[in-house]
Amino acid sequence: MEKKYDVTALGEMLIDFTENGVSDQGNGLFEANPGGAPCNVLAMLQKLGRKTAFVGKVGDDPFGRLLRRTGEEAGVDMGGLLADKQVHTTLAFVQTAPDGDRDFSFYRGPGADMMLTPEEVSETYVADARIFHFGTLSLTDEPVRAATVKAAALARRAGAIVSFDPNLRPPLWKDMYAARAMISWGLAQADVVKIADNELEFMTGETDFDAGAAKLLADYPNIRLLNVTAGSEGSYAYCGAQRVFQPAFKLGGTVETTGAGDTFCACVLHFVLERGLEGLTAADLTEMLRFANAAAYLVTTKKGAIRSMPERAAVEELLAAHA
Repeated sequence: MEKKYDVTALGEMLIDFTENGVSDQGNGLFEANPGGAPCNVLAMLQKLGRKTAFVGKVGDDPFGRLLRRTGEEAGVDMGGLLADKQVHTTLAFVQTAPDGDRDFSFYRGPGADMMLTPEEVSETYVADARIFHFGTLSLTDEPVRAATVKAAALARRAGAIVSFDPNLRPPLWKDMYAARAMISWGLAQADVVKIADNELEFMTGETDFDAGAAKLLADYPNIRLLNVTAGSEGSYAYCGAQRVFQPAFKLGGTVETTGAGDTFCACVLHFVLERGLEGLTAADLTEMLRFANAAAYLVTTKKGAIRSMPERAAVEELLAAHA
C-alpha cells in the first residue's frame, strides 16, 4: 500500500541561540535559529524532494509559533505539532569553538517538547510513513518517553523502517546510566542507525571504529545499516559484510557544525528510500557517504540548521567539482 509520507520524525523542536558578534555596547549577540534534530532531518529531506511529517510539542509562545512557521516554510507537514499552554518552548544556547564544534546550554526544566503524551501521538502520521525517525531527547523524561515508545511500536506494526540517532546531550540526562539504557532501547528498535564517534565509544567502550561497530552489530542484530560519523575526519558505513569509509570534505569556511549530523542522516534516509536495505554493495555505500558528507559540509558553512539546509543542486555541484 502506498504511504502518504516518506519520513515521519518525532521529537524536539527548539530554538538554537548561536553567537553572532557583539553590540555597540560590547554585549554578546545571539541569533535565534529554529532547530531540533528530528525536524532538521526532515528539512533536508524536503530539499531532496521527499514528503515528511513531524510529531512533537512546542510552547504556545512566540518561539513555538516561529518553529511551526519555519517547519511549514520548509515544506514539512506540521499537523502533528501541538502547542502546550503551560510549558514554554525549549531553548538552547550554543557556544562555538574556533574549529566550529559546539557547547550547549539548555533551558528545558521542563520544556514543551517533554510534554508530549502517548495519547497525543497521531497514529496516522506514524503508520502512514515509509520511515519513522527519532532520537534520544524524546527519551530523557516522561511523558514524551512513553510517547516515543508508542510511536516506535506503531511504526513497527505498520511495517515502517525505523531510524535512530542517539544524539547524546549529557546535560539533559539525570545520570549517564539512564542515557545508556535509553540509547540501548533505541538501538534495539532500529533498522538504520546514525551514531557519532563519541556515542559509539560511550556505548561500546571502543575507540576503534571497526571494533565498536562490530560490538554494536553483535549486540543489536536488528540493525541493517550502521553509519558512524567521525566529525571532520569523515564517515563509515557498515551493512552486512560491507564496510566503507569516506573522508570528509575539508574545504574551509566552516562557521559552525550545528545540523551537520542531521543533514548527513537525512541524506542516508533519502538513499534508503531510493535503494532499500537489501543487497547494498560497497559502491552503493560509497555513493551514499559521499553525498551525505558533501551535504553535511555545506550546512557547516552557515549558521543554524533548518533554514541552512543545502539545495540538492549545490550538493551535486560540490561532488562534481571533487569527483
